[in-house]
Amino acid sequence: MFTFDQLAGFIAVAEELHFGRAAERLNMTQPPLSRQIQKLEKTVGAELLERDNRKVELTPAGRAFLDEARRLIALAERAPVTARRIASGRSGHLRIGFTAASGFSILGPLLEEAAEILPDVDIDLQELVTGEQIMGLQTGELDLGLARPPFDSDVFDSHLLYREAMVLAVPSGHPLADLDRDITNEDLKNEPLIMHSPTKARYFYDLVVRMIPVQHANVIHTVSQILTMVSLVAAKRGVAFVPHSATLLGIQAVEFLPLQSSVEDPVELHAIWNRNIRNPALSRLLRALEFGDN
Repeated sequence: MFTFDQLAGFIAVAEELHFGRAAERLNMTQPPLSRQIQKLEKTVGAELLERDNRKVELTPAGRAFLDEARRLIALAERAPVTARRIASGRSGHLRIGFTAASGFSILGPLLEEAAEILPDVDIDLQELVTGEQIMGLQTGELDLGLARPPFDSDVFDSHLLYREAMVLAVPSGHPLADLDRDITNEDLKNEPLIMHSPTKARYFYDLVVRMIPVQHANVIHTVSQILTMVSLVAAKRGVAFVPHSATLLGIQAVEFLPLQSSVEDPVELHAIWNRNIRNPALSRLLRALEFGDN
């Protein structure tokens, strides 16, 4: 295998087309430079230079090899810099999981901050429910999650991003919208409900049934995504309990009404990450955002 010294010697001769000037440029004498070129040609298995007492010229093989030699030298010079940037968190990849609801609320502003803090880090986004994010964080397939509680605080560190209220989405012109007050359990007694899936949207399902004695006989649709729920409300299929951030969806023909509740702003979204952080870019982001002690 050839050495980088041999490549550097060949590049110098190829650019100077003169062994004496090339040797001077490399701060060496001409005989060892000639030996380097001979060893390089033997390793490559082709004559790279035509030389006589008057001139030095590149062979066709030499011209082709020159481009590759320059590329190899550039990579060798760049590799330590790249390694240092990745070790410091200035380069690399950051894989972020997010719930659908966070996608139309906090995800955009968070990505803007991340881009300012880590301009040379590639960010990979994956829309996943909380359970899938937790699995990804445990296996190392994700670096950061935007997810709902609960999660194991012995395994994961976290930062509360925001809290918000639950509201009732109703079709425009619905009689409940004329009450001009918080909606009570009694108001919902005979309303057709679009409900969260108890498996795929477990966090919202548990939250709603703790807040409101849901009449399961009234449930006509069970879905997992907030966008789907609001779209079904717009189609006058029923009413739905959604986080206040759903108002940002901008879906027409839907009104959002306050709910009477003993818990103020019960909906939580957390940034969560494995306590055993292996990604320097994540550590750098967490420090800059002042999340936890990182």
